[in-house]
Amino acid sequence: MSNVLYELKKISSKNIVAPKGFSAAGIHCGIKHKKKDLAILASEVPASVAGVFTTNAVQAAPLFVTKEVVYNTGKMQAIIVNSGNANACTGKQGMADAYEMQKLAANKLGISPSYVGVASTGVIGEMMKMEPIRTGVEKLQLGKSLENGIDFAQAILTTDTVMKNTSYSTLIDGKEIIISGTAKGSGMIEPNMATMLGFITTDANIESKELQAALSEITELTFNAITVDGDTSTNDTVIVMANGLAGNDPLSPSHPDWDNFYRTLKAVAEDLAKSIARDGEGATKLIEVKVDGALNDEEARKIAKTVVGSPLVKTAVFGNDANWGRIIAAVGYSGASIDPEKISIKIGPALMVQNGEPFPFSEEQLTDILKSNEVKITVSLAQGDGHGLAWGCDLTYDYVQINASYRS
Repeated sequence: MSNVLYELKKISSKNIVAPKGFSAAGIHCGIKHKKKDLAILASEVPASVAGVFTTNAVQAAPLFVTKEVVYNTGKMQAIIVNSGNANACTGKQGMADAYEMQKLAANKLGISPSYVGVASTGVIGEMMKMEPIRTGVEKLQLGKSLENGIDFAQAILTTDTVMKNTSYSTLIDGKEIIISGTAKGSGMIEPNMATMLGFITTDANIESKELQAALSEITELTFNAITVDGDTSTNDTVIVMANGLAGNDPLSPSHPDWDNFYRTLKAVAEDLAKSIARDGEGATKLIEVKVDGALNDEEARKIAKTVVGSPLVKTAVFGNDANWGRIIAAVGYSGASIDPEKISIKIGPALMVQNGEPFPFSEEQLTDILKSNEVKITVSLAQGDGHGLAWGCDLTYDYVQINASYRS
């Protein structure tokens, strides 16, 4: 079979249960006042699994449980998720509650607890309300419809204003495989690995080792390339489950269609990452920063993320202010190697800085560009072949309002 790059087909239904063999459910059980807050995602068979988790030294109880499944069991068949309570900084009782959630889901599905992951998001430092979860698990009715996928996606949200869903298909060994994802996150977003939860399903046949390597690499280019407010959560988790029901030969980098799988997984991750950045708390605009000509890709990504994370850049974008001095200052303090006399900067198509010096531009044109709901900033360094992308959002009055009253 030849190494053919097939077209990625975006699936309009954007359904986390679109791949073969997955089902889901989401309900309101009582952790939150009104909105859905409890969900389960399951596979018909144990699936290969990969995970990436927060780099915050303070980690929530569910992460320890899920890491055991990912790193020790190496297979996952289901994950139970709650929103409204992070189960973080809750001591031994919090750990016991996370394990109980694992067992509740396992008993519900008739599978081993060692195949069940746990994820939580919400307020830090409050004990989990377990009784609503106990009764809620019994009420969950898993299914494979679009509505089931929507219920799951809604149940994992906190301050999000919209669901984040995406789905693509491609061909592997001549067979259609589907990769779908859903995520939550709008504040406390500074992943190295923010609060961010991401769940990706696929019916592709791939071993956990190869899946983990692909996810870890793709995470650096997507989830770890976004920032909303510079805060790293205690609960960040991205999980990929691959149940193999598409029937393709096992995937690895030597497989003729590996690039098709990798590009499709990256497309799903990038869609979810950009959706999180676009839905930053109070945000009105998505900001994309592209850096080229850096010494290497790592330096380029560092600069891009520094620029998109600068509060002064973010507020300038919110105010439609073409203040390029804030951009070049962020480039300078990024910690990357630069030559100030070689820097050029564009906002949209408009050149503002050339070789480190002002380039004449129209304030009226730049104001119109900045009024768009997606603002693209390009920084060219003319030092090497490194390139990188990062995404974020503007910083608005509403961000302060949302976070000043989060617990109420």
